[in-house]
Amino acid sequence: MKYVIINGSPRRKNTWKMVEYAKNNLKGDFEEIHLMKEKIPLCNGCYNCIVEGEDKCPHNDKIKPIIDKMKEADGIIIACPVYALNVTALLKNFFDHTAYLYHRPEFFTKKALVVVSTAGIGQKDVAKYIDETLRHWGVNKVYKITYAYGAKDLPDIKNIDEISKKFGKDVGSKKLHGPKLGDIVFFDVWKAMALSNNPIEADKEFWFKNDLVNKDFAPEVKLNIFKKLFSKVMFLILKRVIK
Repeated sequence: MKYVIINGSPRRKNTWKMVEYAKNNLKGDFEEIHLMKEKIPLCNGCYNCIVEGEDKCPHNDKIKPIIDKMKEADGIIIACPVYALNVTALLKNFFDHTAYLYHRPEFFTKKALVVVSTAGIGQKDVAKYIDETLRHWGVNKVYKITYAYGAKDLPDIKNIDEISKKFGKDVGSKKLHGPKLGDIVFFDVWKAMALSNNPIEADKEFWFKNDLVNKDFAPEVKLNIFKKLFSKVMFLILKRVIK
């Protein structure tokens, strides 16, 4: 198995210690991407990645290599401490550069592990935010490890072992999980927008090129009868709303 680790911390201290414990339970090769070293310029909100295509991002030379490594990996690990009750500026800036993935999700066959630490509070909310972002990218399953260090030196090793082992086993199984209903709704939203009278051209090209406009969800992910029906009905409703 091949794992890529995105380190959203400017340091390698508490959060990275948790990552190292998790790695002990994962078999495979690891590639580390430390966002502090990548020196990604701040997203300037130009919307180029959404409207014209991600290759038109002025910082595409920094972002594309990271995205490509994530696509090549079997498992993705996102590590981030809590800074002012949110993710670090490093990770938020990277996420801002991937806004196009909300419109054009590509990670339907990937699974991810989110590792968050804090000296105080906010770890669960930060992990939830990262989880939601990854799900909008299309990520099939997200596992979360959170821990409040406080005055303690060692993290909850038992919890790290348990969750990281489940993550590794799931990645190795190659099994894909059925999506949540909310994930299906967003899939249908973007599909309906691609078929609207005034679509974003980059979105339209993506959805037609990958034949997603004719699918109830990503073709690699199987839906049960209920979820198939739910997707069809939801799409018909959204198609009427988004014209």
